[in-house]
Amino acid sequence: MPLRTHSLCIHLMSLVCLSMTPVGAWAQAQADHPPCYVDGIADRLRCGSIEVAENPLQPEGRKIDIHYAVIPAIKNIYPAEAFLAIAGGPGQSAIDSAPTFDATFANVRQTRDILLIDQRGTGRSNPLLCPEDTSVLPLQVDDRKFDAALETQNCLAQLQGDVKQYTSAIALADFEAVRVELNYQKLHLYGISYGSRMAQLYMRRYPEALGTVTLDGVVPMQQSVLAIGLAIDRAMALLLAECADRDRCGEQFPNLAERLATVIAKLDQSPAMLQVMHPTTGEPSKFFLTRDKFLGVLRLALYAPNTRSLLPLAIDRAAAGNYQPVLGLYSLTMNGLDLAMGMHNAVLCSEDIHRLTSDLAEQLGQSTIGTSMLEQMSDACAVWPADPVNDDFFKPIASAIPTLLLSGQQDPATPPEWAELAMSKMTNAVHWIAPHAAHGVAMQTCAGRLIAQFIDLGSTTEINSECIQDGGAGGFYLNANALDRPATATALQPNTEESP
Repeated sequence: MPLRTHSLCIHLMSLVCLSMTPVGAWAQAQADHPPCYVDGIADRLRCGSIEVAENPLQPEGRKIDIHYAVIPAIKNIYPAEAFLAIAGGPGQSAIDSAPTFDATFANVRQTRDILLIDQRGTGRSNPLLCPEDTSVLPLQVDDRKFDAALETQNCLAQLQGDVKQYTSAIALADFEAVRVELNYQKLHLYGISYGSRMAQLYMRRYPEALGTVTLDGVVPMQQSVLAIGLAIDRAMALLLAECADRDRCGEQFPNLAERLATVIAKLDQSPAMLQVMHPTTGEPSKFFLTRDKFLGVLRLALYAPNTRSLLPLAIDRAAAGNYQPVLGLYSLTMNGLDLAMGMHNAVLCSEDIHRLTSDLAEQLGQSTIGTSMLEQMSDACAVWPADPVNDDFFKPIASAIPTLLLSGQQDPATPPEWAELAMSKMTNAVHWIAPHAAHGVAMQTCAGRLIAQFIDLGSTTEINSECIQDGGAGGFYLNANALDRPATATALQPNTEESP
Protein backbone atom coordinates (compact mmCIF):
# COMPACT_ATOMS: atom_id res chain seq x y z
CA MET A 1 0.00 0.00 0.00
CA PRO A 2 2.38 2.83 -0.85
CA LEU A 3 3.76 5.20 -3.48
CA ARG A 4 3.37 8.81 -4.21
CA THR A 5 4.95 9.69 -7.57
CA HIS A 6 1.69 10.71 -9.24
CA SER A 7 -0.24 11.95 -6.20
CA LEU A 8 -1.25 15.18 -7.93
CA CYS A 9 -2.61 13.23 -10.89
CA ILE A 10 -4.42 10.92 -8.51
CA HIS A 11 -6.08 13.87 -6.76
CA LEU A 12 -7.04 15.46 -10.06
CA MET A 13 -8.47 12.19 -11.31
CA SER A 14 -10.50 11.79 -8.13
CA LEU A 15 -11.98 15.26 -8.62
CA VAL A 16 -12.93 14.35 -12.16
CA CYS A 17 -14.52 11.14 -10.99
CA LEU A 18 -16.46 13.01 -8.31
CA SER A 19 -17.77 15.46 -10.87
CA MET A 20 -18.96 12.53 -12.98
CA THR A 21 -20.41 10.55 -10.06
CA PRO A 22 -24.20 10.38 -9.97
CA VAL A 23 -24.35 12.30 -6.69
CA GLY A 24 -28.11 12.12 -6.57
CA ALA A 25 -27.96 8.35 -6.79
CA TRP A 26 -25.33 8.25 -4.04
CA ALA A 27 -27.41 10.48 -1.76
CA GLN A 28 -30.47 8.33 -2.37
CA ALA A 29 -28.47 5.18 -1.59
CA GLN A 30 -27.45 6.68 1.76
CA ALA A 31 -30.92 7.98 2.56
CA ASP A 32 -32.44 4.57 2.02
CA HIS A 33 -30.55 3.12 4.96
CA PRO A 34 -31.93 3.85 8.44
CA PRO A 35 -29.82 5.19 11.32
CA CYS A 36 -28.65 2.80 14.00
CA TYR A 37 -26.35 2.55 16.98
CA VAL A 38 -23.74 0.01 18.02
CA ASP A 39 -22.26 -0.58 21.45
CA GLY A 40 -19.20 1.54 22.09
CA ILE A 41 -19.96 4.36 19.63
CA ALA A 42 -22.15 7.29 20.63
CA ASP A 43 -22.53 8.54 17.06
CA ARG A 44 -25.42 7.48 14.88
CA LEU A 45 -24.46 5.06 12.10
CA ARG A 46 -26.22 4.03 8.91
CA CYS A 47 -27.14 0.36 8.76
CA GLY A 48 -28.69 -1.97 6.25
CA SER A 49 -28.54 -5.35 4.59
CA ILE A 50 -28.75 -6.94 1.19
CA GLU A 51 -30.29 -10.26 0.33
CA VAL A 52 -28.08 -12.73 -1.54
CA ALA A 53 -28.33 -16.34 -2.60
CA GLU A 54 -26.62 -18.64 -0.13
CA ASN A 55 -25.40 -20.68 -3.08
CA PRO A 56 -24.49 -18.33 -5.97
CA LEU A 57 -25.04 -21.19 -8.42
CA GLN A 58 -28.64 -21.50 -7.22
CA PRO A 59 -29.92 -17.91 -7.38
CA GLU A 60 -33.51 -19.01 -6.78
CA GLY A 61 -32.58 -21.09 -3.75
CA ARG A 62 -32.12 -20.23 -0.09
CA LYS A 63 -31.44 -16.55 0.66
CA ILE A 64 -29.38 -14.96 3.44
CA ASP A 65 -28.96 -11.33 4.52
CA ILE A 66 -25.56 -9.62 4.52
CA HIS A 67 -25.54 -6.83 7.09
CA TYR A 68 -23.38 -3.73 7.03
CA ALA A 69 -22.89 -0.50 8.97
CA VAL A 70 -21.45 2.81 7.84
CA ILE A 71 -19.62 5.05 10.31
CA PRO A 72 -20.19 8.39 8.54
CA ALA A 73 -17.33 10.72 7.72
CA ILE A 74 -16.94 13.81 9.90
CA LYS A 75 -16.43 16.03 6.84
CA ASN A 76 -17.80 14.17 3.85
CA ILE A 77 -15.25 15.44 1.32
CA TYR A 78 -15.13 12.15 -0.60
CA PRO A 79 -18.74 10.94 -0.66
CA ALA A 80 -18.07 8.41 -3.42
CA GLU A 81 -15.28 6.69 -1.47
CA ALA A 82 -15.31 4.53 1.64
CA PHE A 83 -12.77 2.83 3.88
CA LEU A 84 -13.71 -0.86 4.11
CA ALA A 85 -12.29 -2.44 7.27
CA ILE A 86 -12.31 -6.25 7.07
CA ALA A 87 -12.23 -8.21 10.31
CA GLY A 88 -10.01 -11.18 11.09
CA GLY A 89 -10.55 -14.59 12.61
CA PRO A 90 -11.77 -16.12 10.41
CA GLY A 91 -15.08 -15.70 12.18
CA GLN A 92 -15.04 -12.22 13.72
CA SER A 93 -17.79 -9.66 13.23
CA ALA A 94 -16.69 -6.38 11.65
CA ILE A 95 -19.71 -4.53 13.03
CA ASP A 96 -19.01 -5.72 16.58
CA SER A 97 -15.47 -4.40 16.10
CA ALA A 98 -16.81 -0.94 15.16
CA PRO A 99 -15.50 0.84 18.31
CA THR A 100 -11.96 -0.40 17.65
CA PHE A 101 -12.05 0.54 13.97
CA ASP A 102 -13.58 3.94 14.80
CA ALA A 103 -10.87 4.76 17.34
CA THR A 104 -7.98 3.40 15.27
CA PHE A 105 -9.00 5.15 12.06
CA ALA A 106 -10.26 8.44 13.45
CA ASN A 107 -8.07 10.28 10.94
CA VAL A 108 -9.46 8.30 8.02
CA ARG A 109 -13.00 9.07 9.20
CA GLN A 110 -12.34 12.80 9.01
CA THR A 111 -13.00 12.72 5.27
CA ARG A 112 -14.30 9.24 4.38
CA ASP A 113 -16.99 6.86 5.56
CA ILE A 114 -15.85 3.72 7.34
CA LEU A 115 -17.74 0.73 5.93
CA LEU A 116 -18.11 -2.44 8.00
CA ILE A 117 -19.59 -5.64 6.57
CA ASP A 118 -20.36 -8.73 8.60
CA GLN A 119 -18.99 -11.42 6.32
CA ARG A 120 -21.43 -14.26 5.65
CA GLY A 121 -21.42 -16.64 8.59
CA THR A 122 -20.39 -13.95 11.12
CA GLY A 123 -22.05 -11.30 13.27
CA ARG A 124 -25.51 -10.57 11.91
CA SER A 125 -25.00 -12.19 8.48
CA ASN A 126 -26.49 -15.64 9.12
CA PRO A 127 -23.84 -16.47 11.74
CA LEU A 128 -22.63 -20.07 11.84
CA LEU A 129 -22.46 -20.31 15.61
CA CYS A 130 -21.54 -23.55 17.33
CA PRO A 131 -23.29 -24.35 20.63
CA GLU A 132 -21.20 -23.94 23.76
CA ASP A 133 -21.18 -26.35 26.69
CA THR A 134 -22.33 -24.22 29.62
CA SER A 135 -22.54 -27.14 32.03
CA VAL A 136 -18.92 -26.65 33.12
CA LEU A 137 -17.62 -23.36 34.49
CA PRO A 138 -14.82 -21.81 32.38
CA LEU A 139 -12.27 -22.06 35.18
CA GLN A 140 -12.90 -25.77 35.58
CA VAL A 141 -13.02 -26.90 31.96
CA ASP A 142 -10.86 -29.94 31.24
CA ASP A 143 -9.81 -29.38 27.63
CA ARG A 144 -8.27 -32.87 27.47
CA LYS A 145 -11.82 -34.21 27.16
CA PHE A 146 -12.57 -32.00 24.16
CA ASP A 147 -13.50 -34.13 21.15
CA ALA A 148 -13.15 -31.88 18.09
CA ALA A 149 -14.88 -34.32 15.76
CA LEU A 150 -17.86 -34.79 18.10
CA GLU A 151 -18.16 -31.05 18.77
CA THR A 152 -18.09 -30.39 15.04
CA GLN A 153 -20.86 -32.92 14.46
CA ASN A 154 -22.92 -31.24 17.20
CA CYS A 155 -22.33 -27.88 15.57
CA LEU A 156 -23.42 -29.09 12.15
CA ALA A 157 -26.60 -30.53 13.64
CA GLN A 158 -27.58 -27.04 14.85
CA LEU A 159 -26.98 -25.23 11.57
CA GLN A 160 -29.30 -24.76 8.63
CA GLY A 161 -28.38 -24.34 4.99
CA ASP A 162 -25.30 -25.30 3.02
CA VAL A 163 -22.16 -24.69 5.08
CA LYS A 164 -19.99 -25.18 2.00
CA GLN A 165 -21.10 -21.74 0.81
CA TYR A 166 -19.20 -19.71 3.43
CA THR A 167 -15.76 -19.57 1.84
CA SER A 168 -13.70 -16.46 1.22
CA ALA A 169 -14.30 -16.30 -2.53
CA ILE A 170 -18.08 -16.51 -2.19
CA ALA A 171 -18.09 -13.92 0.59
CA LEU A 172 -16.06 -11.59 -1.59
CA ALA A 173 -18.95 -11.28 -4.04
CA ASP A 174 -21.13 -10.18 -1.09
CA PHE A 175 -18.66 -7.40 -0.27
CA GLU A 176 -18.75 -6.15 -3.84
CA ALA A 177 -22.54 -6.29 -3.87
CA VAL A 178 -22.64 -4.03 -0.80
CA ARG A 179 -20.28 -1.56 -2.50
CA VAL A 180 -22.57 -1.42 -5.51
CA GLU A 181 -25.66 -1.12 -3.32
CA LEU A 182 -24.18 1.90 -1.53
CA ASN A 183 -22.91 3.34 -4.81
CA TYR A 184 -19.33 3.84 -3.63
CA GLN A 185 -17.09 4.31 -6.66
CA LYS A 186 -13.84 3.47 -4.83
CA LEU A 187 -12.94 1.52 -1.72
CA HIS A 188 -9.81 1.86 0.37
CA LEU A 189 -9.30 -1.56 1.91
CA TYR A 190 -7.94 -2.42 5.33
CA GLY A 191 -7.65 -6.12 6.15
CA ILE A 192 -6.27 -7.38 9.43
CA SER A 193 -5.04 -10.96 9.88
CA TYR A 194 -7.46 -13.25 8.00
CA GLY A 195 -9.02 -10.05 6.69
CA SER A 196 -5.80 -9.50 4.75
CA ARG A 197 -6.63 -12.65 2.75
CA MET A 198 -10.02 -11.18 1.88
CA ALA A 199 -8.37 -7.91 0.87
CA GLN A 200 -5.92 -9.71 -1.41
CA LEU A 201 -8.76 -11.59 -3.07
CA TYR A 202 -10.48 -8.25 -3.63
CA MET A 203 -7.31 -6.98 -5.31
CA ARG A 204 -7.34 -9.98 -7.62
CA ARG A 205 -11.02 -10.01 -8.53
CA TYR A 206 -12.19 -6.37 -8.41
CA PRO A 207 -9.08 -4.19 -8.84
CA GLU A 208 -11.03 -1.43 -10.59
CA ALA A 209 -13.04 -0.83 -7.42
CA LEU A 210 -9.99 -0.15 -5.24
CA GLY A 211 -8.02 3.01 -4.53
CA THR A 212 -5.54 1.75 -1.93
CA VAL A 213 -5.04 -1.39 0.14
CA THR A 214 -3.57 -1.80 3.63
CA LEU A 215 -2.72 -5.31 4.84
CA ASP A 216 -2.02 -5.53 8.58
CA GLY A 217 -0.73 -8.82 9.99
CA VAL A 218 -0.51 -10.37 6.55
CA VAL A 219 -1.65 -13.86 5.59
CA PRO A 220 -0.12 -14.45 2.13
CA MET A 221 -2.13 -16.41 -0.39
CA GLN A 222 0.71 -18.92 -0.65
CA GLN A 223 0.63 -19.72 3.07
CA SER A 224 -1.67 -22.11 4.93
CA VAL A 225 -2.77 -20.49 8.16
CA LEU A 226 -2.00 -23.77 9.90
CA ALA A 227 1.60 -22.55 9.96
CA ILE A 228 0.54 -20.23 12.77
CA GLY A 229 1.89 -22.84 15.19
CA LEU A 230 5.42 -22.07 14.00
CA ALA A 231 4.76 -18.34 14.29
CA ILE A 232 3.76 -18.79 17.93
CA ASP A 233 6.99 -20.66 18.67
CA ARG A 234 8.94 -17.85 17.00
CA ALA A 235 7.21 -15.17 19.08
CA MET A 236 7.83 -17.05 22.32
CA ALA A 237 11.51 -17.47 21.46
CA LEU A 238 11.73 -13.70 20.86
CA LEU A 239 10.15 -13.03 24.25
CA LEU A 240 12.54 -15.34 26.10
CA ALA A 241 15.56 -13.88 24.31
CA GLU A 242 14.45 -10.30 24.96
CA CYS A 243 14.01 -10.92 28.67
CA ALA A 244 17.42 -12.59 28.88
CA ASP A 245 19.04 -9.62 27.12
CA ARG A 246 17.49 -7.09 29.50
CA ASP A 247 19.65 -6.73 32.58
CA ARG A 248 16.85 -6.45 35.14
CA CYS A 249 14.53 -8.99 33.49
CA GLY A 250 17.38 -11.44 33.02
CA GLU A 251 18.46 -11.03 36.63
CA GLN A 252 14.93 -11.29 38.00
CA PHE A 253 13.99 -14.30 35.87
CA PRO A 254 17.15 -16.28 35.10
CA ASN A 255 16.84 -19.46 33.05
CA LEU A 256 13.32 -18.48 32.00
CA ALA A 257 13.29 -20.91 29.06
CA GLU A 258 14.14 -23.79 31.38
CA ARG A 259 11.48 -22.72 33.86
CA LEU A 260 8.91 -22.61 31.08
CA ALA A 261 9.86 -26.14 30.02
CA THR A 262 9.50 -27.24 33.64
CA VAL A 263 5.96 -25.88 33.91
CA ILE A 264 4.92 -27.49 30.62
CA ALA A 265 6.34 -30.87 31.65
CA LYS A 266 4.76 -30.66 35.10
CA LEU A 267 1.28 -29.82 33.76
CA ASP A 268 1.62 -32.45 31.05
CA GLN A 269 2.23 -35.07 33.71
CA SER A 270 -0.37 -33.82 36.16
CA PRO A 271 -2.77 -30.89 35.65
CA ALA A 272 -3.18 -28.56 38.60
CA MET A 273 -6.44 -28.11 40.54
CA LEU A 274 -6.10 -24.84 42.39
CA GLN A 275 -8.18 -23.07 45.00
CA VAL A 276 -8.48 -19.45 43.83
CA MET A 277 -10.62 -16.37 44.14
CA HIS A 278 -12.74 -16.01 41.02
CA PRO A 279 -11.20 -13.18 38.94
CA THR A 280 -14.55 -11.49 38.24
CA THR A 281 -16.81 -12.39 41.18
CA GLY A 282 -14.21 -12.56 43.94
CA GLU A 283 -15.82 -15.73 45.25
CA PRO A 284 -13.80 -18.84 46.20
CA SER A 285 -13.48 -21.12 43.19
CA LYS A 286 -11.45 -23.88 41.63
CA PHE A 287 -9.10 -23.41 38.69
CA PHE A 288 -8.23 -26.51 36.68
CA LEU A 289 -5.09 -25.91 34.62
CA THR A 290 -3.81 -28.31 31.97
CA ARG A 291 -0.77 -28.09 29.75
CA ASP A 292 -2.73 -26.88 26.73
CA LYS A 293 -4.76 -24.34 28.73
CA PHE A 294 -1.50 -22.92 30.05
CA LEU A 295 0.00 -22.76 26.56
CA GLY A 296 -3.21 -21.14 25.29
CA VAL A 297 -2.87 -18.41 27.91
CA LEU A 298 0.70 -17.74 26.82
CA ARG A 299 -0.25 -17.71 23.15
CA LEU A 300 -3.06 -15.15 23.49
CA ALA A 301 -0.97 -12.97 25.80
CA LEU A 302 1.63 -12.65 23.02
CA TYR A 303 -0.88 -10.80 20.80
CA ALA A 304 -0.57 -7.43 22.57
CA PRO A 305 2.34 -5.59 24.26
CA ASN A 306 0.48 -4.98 27.53
CA THR A 307 -0.24 -8.66 28.17
CA ARG A 308 3.07 -9.78 26.69
CA SER A 309 4.83 -7.72 29.35
CA LEU A 310 3.37 -9.98 32.05
CA LEU A 311 4.60 -13.28 30.63
CA PRO A 312 8.08 -13.55 32.23
CA LEU A 313 6.50 -12.94 35.63
CA ALA A 314 3.66 -15.39 34.94
CA ILE A 315 6.06 -18.11 33.76
CA ASP A 316 8.41 -17.61 36.70
CA ARG A 317 5.61 -17.66 39.27
CA ALA A 318 4.07 -20.76 37.65
CA ALA A 319 7.40 -22.57 37.91
CA ALA A 320 7.32 -21.80 41.63
CA GLY A 321 3.78 -23.16 41.92
CA ASN A 322 2.00 -19.78 41.96
CA TYR A 323 -0.51 -19.63 39.12
CA GLN A 324 -2.21 -16.38 40.10
CA PRO A 325 -0.70 -14.35 37.21
CA VAL A 326 -1.72 -17.12 34.80
CA LEU A 327 -5.25 -16.97 36.22
CA GLY A 328 -5.31 -13.22 35.64
CA LEU A 329 -4.36 -13.65 31.99
CA TYR A 330 -6.79 -16.54 31.54
CA SER A 331 -9.63 -14.43 32.91
CA LEU A 332 -9.26 -12.06 29.95
CA THR A 333 -10.45 -14.82 27.61
CA MET A 334 -13.00 -16.64 29.77
CA ASN A 335 -15.92 -15.22 27.81
CA GLY A 336 -14.58 -16.59 24.53
CA LEU A 337 -13.03 -14.94 21.49
CA ASP A 338 -16.29 -14.00 19.73
CA LEU A 339 -15.61 -16.23 16.76
CA ALA A 340 -18.31 -17.83 14.66
CA MET A 341 -16.67 -21.25 14.71
CA GLY A 342 -18.83 -22.63 11.92
CA MET A 343 -17.61 -19.93 9.54
CA HIS A 344 -14.07 -20.48 10.88
CA ASN A 345 -14.33 -24.17 9.98
CA ALA A 346 -15.87 -23.43 6.59
CA VAL A 347 -12.86 -21.32 5.62
CA LEU A 348 -10.05 -23.43 7.05
CA CYS A 349 -11.49 -26.75 5.91
CA SER A 350 -11.87 -25.56 2.32
CA GLU A 351 -8.82 -23.31 2.01
CA ASP A 352 -6.10 -24.50 4.37
CA ILE A 353 -6.22 -28.03 5.74
CA HIS A 354 -5.50 -29.72 2.41
CA ARG A 355 -2.42 -27.53 1.97
CA LEU A 356 -0.70 -29.34 4.80
CA THR A 357 2.55 -30.56 3.25
CA SER A 358 4.66 -33.29 4.79
CA ASP A 359 7.35 -30.73 5.65
CA LEU A 360 4.88 -28.44 7.43
CA ALA A 361 3.31 -31.39 9.24
CA GLU A 362 6.75 -32.48 10.45
CA GLN A 363 7.59 -29.00 11.68
CA LEU A 364 4.26 -28.65 13.47
CA GLY A 365 4.79 -32.05 15.04
CA GLN A 366 7.85 -30.62 16.78
CA SER A 367 6.07 -27.40 17.77
CA THR A 368 5.20 -26.70 21.38
CA ILE A 369 1.75 -25.37 20.55
CA GLY A 370 1.28 -26.20 16.88
CA THR A 371 0.83 -29.94 17.40
CA SER A 372 -2.41 -29.78 19.38
CA MET A 373 -3.79 -27.00 17.14
CA LEU A 374 -3.18 -29.12 14.05
CA GLU A 375 -4.73 -32.20 15.63
CA GLN A 376 -7.93 -30.37 16.56
CA MET A 377 -8.27 -28.72 13.15
CA SER A 378 -7.64 -32.00 11.35
CA ASP A 379 -10.30 -33.74 13.44
CA ALA A 380 -12.81 -30.96 12.81
CA CYS A 381 -12.19 -30.87 9.05
CA ALA A 382 -12.57 -34.63 8.82
CA VAL A 383 -16.23 -34.03 9.70
CA TRP A 384 -16.94 -30.60 8.23
CA PRO A 385 -18.39 -30.62 4.66
CA ALA A 386 -16.03 -28.70 2.38
CA ASP A 387 -14.94 -28.47 -1.23
CA PRO A 388 -11.19 -27.73 -1.34
CA VAL A 389 -10.34 -24.66 -3.39
CA ASN A 390 -8.20 -25.17 -6.48
CA ASP A 391 -4.52 -24.32 -6.81
CA ASP A 392 -5.18 -20.95 -8.49
CA PHE A 393 -6.46 -19.69 -5.14
CA PHE A 394 -2.94 -19.91 -3.70
CA LYS A 395 -1.13 -17.89 -6.34
CA PRO A 396 0.46 -14.64 -5.13
CA ILE A 397 -1.43 -11.46 -5.93
CA ALA A 398 -0.02 -9.61 -8.94
CA SER A 399 -1.10 -5.99 -8.58
CA ALA A 400 -0.06 -2.39 -9.16
CA ILE A 401 -2.61 -1.00 -6.69
CA PRO A 402 -0.89 1.19 -4.03
CA THR A 403 -0.47 -1.27 -1.18
CA LEU A 404 0.88 -0.87 2.34
CA LEU A 405 1.83 -3.98 4.31
CA LEU A 406 2.26 -3.76 8.10
CA SER A 407 3.94 -6.30 10.37
CA GLY A 408 4.75 -6.43 14.06
CA GLN A 409 8.16 -7.91 14.75
CA GLN A 410 6.74 -9.64 17.83
CA ASP A 411 3.63 -10.97 16.05
CA PRO A 412 2.72 -14.51 17.22
CA ALA A 413 0.41 -15.17 14.26
CA THR A 414 1.63 -13.46 11.08
CA PRO A 415 5.39 -12.82 11.20
CA PRO A 416 7.04 -10.20 8.94
CA GLU A 417 8.33 -12.80 6.48
CA TRP A 418 4.71 -13.60 5.60
CA ALA A 419 4.23 -10.05 4.34
CA GLU A 420 7.38 -10.33 2.24
CA LEU A 421 5.94 -13.47 0.66
CA ALA A 422 2.61 -11.77 -0.02
CA MET A 423 4.16 -8.81 -1.84
CA SER A 424 6.34 -10.90 -4.17
CA LYS A 425 4.32 -9.85 -7.24
CA MET A 426 3.04 -6.48 -6.04
CA THR A 427 4.75 -3.73 -8.03
CA ASN A 428 3.47 -0.79 -6.00
CA ALA A 429 3.89 -2.04 -2.44
CA VAL A 430 5.83 -1.07 0.69
CA HIS A 431 6.33 -3.13 3.85
CA TRP A 432 6.72 -1.40 7.23
CA ILE A 433 7.76 -3.42 10.29
CA ALA A 434 6.99 -2.12 13.77
CA PRO A 435 9.80 -3.52 15.93
CA HIS A 436 7.87 -3.47 19.22
CA ALA A 437 4.35 -4.28 18.02
CA ALA A 438 2.65 -7.66 17.99
CA HIS A 439 -0.55 -8.50 16.07
CA GLY A 440 -2.41 -5.51 14.63
CA VAL A 441 0.09 -2.73 14.01
CA ALA A 442 -2.58 -0.10 13.32
CA MET A 443 -4.10 -0.65 16.77
CA GLN A 444 -0.76 -0.59 18.61
CA THR A 445 1.18 2.23 16.93
CA CYS A 446 0.78 5.51 15.05
CA ALA A 447 -0.06 3.57 11.86
CA GLY A 448 -3.72 4.61 11.89
CA ARG A 449 -2.69 8.20 11.25
CA LEU A 450 -0.20 7.16 8.57
CA ILE A 451 -2.84 5.07 6.80
CA ALA A 452 -5.01 8.20 6.52
CA GLN A 453 -2.11 10.02 4.88
CA PHE A 454 -1.48 7.09 2.56
CA ILE A 455 -5.10 7.09 1.42
CA ASP A 456 -4.98 10.83 0.74
CA LEU A 457 -1.72 10.63 -1.21
CA GLY A 458 -2.05 7.23 -2.85
CA SER A 459 1.59 6.68 -1.95
CA THR A 460 3.96 6.39 1.01
CA THR A 461 6.89 8.21 -0.60
CA GLU A 462 6.33 11.46 1.30
CA ILE A 463 5.12 9.90 4.56
CA ASN A 464 7.44 9.92 7.56
CA SER A 465 7.02 6.49 9.17
CA GLU A 466 9.59 6.98 11.93
CA CYS A 467 6.89 6.88 14.59
CA ILE A 468 6.36 3.19 13.79
CA GLN A 469 10.07 2.53 14.24
CA ASP A 470 10.37 4.74 17.31
CA GLY A 471 7.51 3.22 19.25
CA GLY A 472 9.22 2.34 22.50
CA ALA A 473 10.14 -1.17 23.58
CA GLY A 474 7.65 -2.26 26.20
CA GLY A 475 8.90 -3.27 29.60
CA PHE A 476 8.45 -6.51 31.52
CA TYR A 477 6.81 -6.67 34.92
CA LEU A 478 9.36 -7.71 37.54
CA ASN A 479 6.60 -8.05 40.12
CA ALA A 480 3.00 -6.94 40.49
CA ASN A 481 4.01 -3.28 40.73
CA ALA A 482 7.39 -2.76 39.04
CA LEU A 483 7.82 -2.45 35.28
CA ASP A 484 11.28 -2.90 33.79
CA ARG A 485 11.19 -0.33 30.98
CA PRO A 486 14.35 0.68 29.10
CA ALA A 487 15.45 4.21 30.00
CA THR A 488 15.06 5.41 26.40
CA ALA A 489 11.72 3.74 25.78
CA THR A 490 8.47 5.52 25.08
CA ALA A 491 5.16 3.74 25.11
CA LEU A 492 3.65 2.56 21.86
CA GLN A 493 1.30 5.31 20.77
CA PRO A 494 -1.89 4.58 18.87
CA ASN A 495 -3.36 7.08 16.49
CA THR A 496 -4.52 10.13 18.48
CA GLU A 497 -3.86 13.05 16.14
CA GLU A 498 -6.33 14.46 13.67
CA SER A 499 -5.44 15.35 10.14
CA PRO A 500 -5.15 19.06 9.52
